Amino acid sequence: MIQLVWLIPVLPLAASLFIALFGHRTTGQGDRVGIGAISIAFLLSVGVLLDVMAGARLAQSFEWAVHGDLVLRLGYQVDPLAAVMLVVVTLVSLMVHIFSVGYMEGDARYKRYYGVLSLFTASMLGLVIADNLLFLFVFWELMGLCSYLLIGHYYEERANVHAANKAFLTTRVGDVGMFIGILLLFAAAGTFRFDELTARIADGTLSLPVLTVAAILLFIGPIGKSAQFPLHVWLPDAMAGPTPASALIHAATMVAAGVYLVARGYGLFTPVPEALEVVAWIGAFTALFAATIALVMEDIKKVLAYSTISQLGFMVAALGVGGYTAAVFHLMTHAFFKALLFLASGSVIHAVHTQNMHQMGGLFKKLPVTGWVWLIGAGALIGIPPLSGFWSKEEIMLEAWHNNPPIFWMLVAAAALTAFYTTRATYLTFFGTPRDKYAYEHAHEGGRVMTYPLIILGVLAAVSGFVARPLAGFVYYGEPHHASTDAFVFGVATAVWVLGVLLALAIYKYNLVSRRKIIQVLYPIWVVLKRRYYIDDVYQYVFVRGMIGLALVIGWFDRHVIDLIVNAVGWMWRKVSEYVDEFDRGVVDGTVNGIGGAFVVGSRVLRQVQTGLVQSYILVLFLGLLAGLAILVIGG
Repeated sequence: MIQLVWLIPVLPLAASLFIALFGHRTTGQGDRVGIGAISIAFLLSVGVLLDVMAGARLAQSFEWAVHGDLVLRLGYQVDPLAAVMLVVVTLVSLMVHIFSVGYMEGDARYKRYYGVLSLFTASMLGLVIADNLLFLFVFWELMGLCSYLLIGHYYEERANVHAANKAFLTTRVGDVGMFIGILLLFAAAGTFRFDELTARIADGTLSLPVLTVAAILLFIGPIGKSAQFPLHVWLPDAMAGPTPASALIHAATMVAAGVYLVARGYGLFTPVPEALEVVAWIGAFTALFAATIALVMEDIKKVLAYSTISQLGFMVAALGVGGYTAAVFHLMTHAFFKALLFLASGSVIHAVHTQNMHQMGGLFKKLPVTGWVWLIGAGALIGIPPLSGFWSKEEIMLEAWHNNPPIFWMLVAAAALTAFYTTRATYLTFFGTPRDKYAYEHAHEGGRVMTYPLIILGVLAAVSGFVARPLAGFVYYGEPHHASTDAFVFGVATAVWVLGVLLALAIYKYNLVSRRKIIQVLYPIWVVLKRRYYIDDVYQYVFVRGMIGLALVIGWFDRHVIDLIVNAVGWMWRKVSEYVDEFDRGVVDGTVNGIGGAFVVGSRVLRQVQTGLVQSYILVLFLGLLAGLAILVIGG
């Protein structure tokens, strides 16, 4: 089965092309093609994982470019990390494809949505198996395009267009830094391949100063794609797209790509502790920073968006402190429970037609399936044992405690806030008194096509900790990883989630503390959090309006200075050309015409001499002879 791994990204790519080229000619809506392709890709991925677990490995490449002695090869590889990610990506994508049938029913661009969704999945799968940075970067950019198209799916509203532009441009900032890092590595090592770059580090071809700069530049790409501070601003606005697409972006494709890149290229980071320090501190700060903003969000999808930013910070921090296996473990479990939470939020939005949690309440009775699976996903996000998030998050905290205690305490604070805002969102949405009677009365589940994916993801969010834990041990870097526990870390992790849950219930369920009084007392902090630390405002004024202002200044300078100079030079050369024209006509042409006229007159005179009479010629000769004798006599 491992020999067919190339089919896994090709199948959804072919589905996307088919929908784009022939979708308008078919009676079907394109969903069957997309679902069929990703279903086969999922089955192939499971087969590949089983082969890899049995010891199989694969590396295939082809000659792409030759320049003198330099031969560039592109190809794909399958190892434990790639095999596990193939299963995760195809499974989550399959659930999103199926759920979208009900959620997107009647959408004006239904076929287009499925075409982009298939291309999005194909791009992530291609990225997973790429064996070199250049090939990976191609799929990396394709995902950026797909995210732009999905976020701006409802482009009739200007805000959605702005959100798509914001996502595209912000992530491009990170991509530029990443591409410079790739070029720097190529200039120093002469290759893009991960295995050859690692070999160059081992034999000393890649010096540590160059590698340090290149690794940090390379990490700028994940800062953008995985929405780490300070390039996190695009992800909350990306909620403008359809909710199932948001689930795919947040769980298994776009944002997962950044963490995956660091994991895939971990051999480039481990020799340079300075680069890992940057990774660790940015991840830890982002985890805590995003969790504080999620405390005050009213939009259910934006709560989940900031939660995603925070959880990605956990993964990045784990990679920075040396917890490679813990980061990959959390990447797997997070894909399941975050996809579940987003699709569950989509089920809620589909039922009540609002994203504002303050207009919800009491929906557990109306949406029991959605409510139960939400509770499972929320518990996994909080880290309640034995749900999946508990195992992976504890592994991260354990690595941080042993390798960088300050990072550990930052993650502990982020975990406490996670428990609080998740409980808050759960209570405001599913419990308490309905705050919109009309929406509540008309709320209902979305049918089996929407509930079945929720149930499957709910089961995975509940048990994947047990399944993914040995798989995470199977996916290690360096020495094999063996799961371990620590009573202190376990106690702290348990205490913080219990504290966060109880505090949220005390405020929102039992009203032991008035929310209004809390806001009044902490009003300056509340405003800062609501304004998202004013970072979006700073970017708006400095970069967006700043660039517009700069463009206006440059436009004025172009019109009033550059154009003035150009016009002055043009006027001057026009005058010069007029003078040259007059000189040409009056002097040059006059001289030429005068010489021609002289020859005409001279020819007429000479023509008179040529009479044809012999006696005339003799007379001329005689006169000429006399003239010559006269000159001779006079001269003598």
